[in-house]
Amino acid sequence: MAQFGFENDIHSILKLDMPITNAPMARWQRKASSSNTSGLSALSPGKSANVSLSSKTPTKTPGKGKKTPSKMGGDRFIPIRNNKQMDVANFLLTKENEPDDGKTTVSSESKKAWSVTLNGYNIEDAKILHLGGKPLNAPEGYQNNLKVLYSQVTTPASLKKTRYISSNPERILDAPELLNDFYLNLLDWSSRNFVAVALHNHVYLWNAASGDILLLMKLERDEDYVCSLSWTKDGSYLAVGTSDSKVQLWDVENQKRLRSMASHTARVGSLSWNDHILSSGSRSGHIHHHDVRVANHHISTLAGHSQEVCGLKWSPDGRYLASGGNDNLVCLWPRVQEGGSNGEGQFIRSWSEHQGAVKALAWCPWQSNVLASGGGTSDRHIRLWNVNSGSCFSSLDTQSQISSLVFAPNYKELVSAHGYAHNSIVIWKYPSLTKVAELDGHEGRVLNLVLSPDCSTMATVAADETIRIWKAFEMDPAKKKAKERMAKPATSVINQSIR
Repeated sequence: MAQFGFENDIHSILKLDMPITNAPMARWQRKASSSNTSGLSALSPGKSANVSLSSKTPTKTPGKGKKTPSKMGGDRFIPIRNNKQMDVANFLLTKENEPDDGKTTVSSESKKAWSVTLNGYNIEDAKILHLGGKPLNAPEGYQNNLKVLYSQVTTPASLKKTRYISSNPERILDAPELLNDFYLNLLDWSSRNFVAVALHNHVYLWNAASGDILLLMKLERDEDYVCSLSWTKDGSYLAVGTSDSKVQLWDVENQKRLRSMASHTARVGSLSWNDHILSSGSRSGHIHHHDVRVANHHISTLAGHSQEVCGLKWSPDGRYLASGGNDNLVCLWPRVQEGGSNGEGQFIRSWSEHQGAVKALAWCPWQSNVLASGGGTSDRHIRLWNVNSGSCFSSLDTQSQISSLVFAPNYKELVSAHGYAHNSIVIWKYPSLTKVAELDGHEGRVLNLVLSPDCSTMATVAADETIRIWKAFEMDPAKKKAKERMAKPATSVINQSIR
């Protein structure tokens, strides 16, 4: 019991007779007073409340010289709005949805001045949502970055018309009794828009403008057959190579044979014109030059191939003759010298990179020093040659036998015709040799490919005994008219006496 008496004595000693009036404010009281003061200052946006508290607690973090910027009306993430602001906002939302009668015309500056005077702040700042009316204007000088990405204004690239290449031929012509022989050249298109095709021992002409078909000639013996065809530059005369080692020259307009030239010892499978000089390639491996203006037509022999000459092309400028043979060689020959007779010509260059027979040859119309060659089944490569330097600057494996090559100047492309195993026509971009389109229509291997006079259409003949016409290079009408104005009419050089 003594310890309870001791505790009572201690409490009686410590008990005060009256409260302490000059003591400092308790900590919990200081915190409550501080929060109430900040709440009162938030009631009037735009005005700052200066409340001084006699507190020893520091009002800012030691070492920090700057205060966190705060927006009018409270925290920037959770805005603090009093009841008066909510009432004003409700009034504004209701007023915006009411129709404007047009009677009250008060300027925005006047409204702002009244608002500041009556409320102490601009009531536009008290809006919660903007649900009606016209969209707010962006500040002066503001640029929206998304406008660049999502603009509907057409760009020059989108205005460019895309080129369409039909996968179906424009026309299909029957070619019965066509010889399925890879080494022969049985199709050619003249500058007068006539297509000549050899069907066994007959030669037919198809007028591409009117669609008329004409039988030009027929060999006397049934066992003989036509091996090659080639038009002159002006389209007036047609050279015909036959299996009986002869070269015939025909006047198409009068449907008359002008002469039959005999100099070869085997069939004539390839022909090419250079003005009045007609070059012919034979199965014997020899190339003969014929001057059709003179009686003694055979003026030169070129002996560079050991097997059949199946490809023969003069360059557009007449400087070089390219030949391809079954011996896998590509030879480059110089132009025929005036007055030359029965000489043994010597080639300028010879390329042996191909691993198959070279029938497909084509000179680039816009680059006179570029020659394209294509190999047979064992090679399948397209090779592009610089005839000046002798280098092969591009090569592509087409995975298919190449029977013909043609440059299409309208779009600066290279076209190849293929036999085993794809039997297709492929358009390549020059000089990258990237594939533009592949046309699959023939059911047999494509044997020959030729281009129309305006270079807009090509004709192909295949082992399925059909000739197919493809419109793959049609030009823009404006460019076509400009090209026609610049084109000069072709004149015949062999209109002199042909004996």
